[in-house]
Amino acid sequence: MNRVQDIGESAVVGRLAQSRIVAVAALDDAEQIEAVGASLSRGGVPCLQLAESRSGAIRAARRVDGLLVGVGNIRTTDAAGIAVRAGAHFATAPVTDMEIVHACRELELPFFPGVATPSEIGRMHALGIRTVCLFPVDLLGGPAFVETVAAIYPEMRFIASGRIGPESLRGYLQLPSVLAVAGNGLVRPDLVRTRHYERIEWLAGEAVRARRVTRPAAAA
Repeated sequence: MNRVQDIGESAVVGRLAQSRIVAVAALDDAEQIEAVGASLSRGGVPCLQLAESRSGAIRAARRVDGLLVGVGNIRTTDAAGIAVRAGAHFATAPVTDMEIVHACRELELPFFPGVATPSEIGRMHALGIRTVCLFPVDLLGGPAFVETVAAIYPEMRFIASGRIGPESLRGYLQLPSVLAVAGNGLVRPDLVRTRHYERIEWLAGEAVRARRVTRPAAAA
């Protein structure tokens, strides 16, 4: 068994830096989640971020050997609590909510708050947070925006999140300030609905091939 156990933030960041690709999926069915997680891992992307904090979904993902399990869209402290109790390894949010930031610190849940402006990044930097989720990065200006804010805050590492397709993936992965790229392009609803899990595995493999021709993420 190679199941990822409860790990701290530095270990989570290390796993994300190694994978550099996070598959985002809106799934609630345990059988589908396990099949998707296994397909991603076989394809070389052992990192799944569930779109909502639901205990059954998180536990199903945790049953997949070697899978790093995250939860997105954390907008309440209750959602953070559910994520911790169900065993999520990390959480992200589309916005910065200081109540959630403090709650996740108390819960010891690695949390990457959502930011969209240099000012928001600066606030997180002042709190000692060094990894944030840039969302929606595609609408903010894409890789060019990431380069701009990285020049202002060279100590920060970014999870680029939004509508990121295969054609734009390499542009983000080329940037050493990008810790990882999170998108829903690997786990397409039509493939899950028709149980074409081998296609999800293939898409994960294609993403890995794109990663191999880019530079690694810089150390946090």
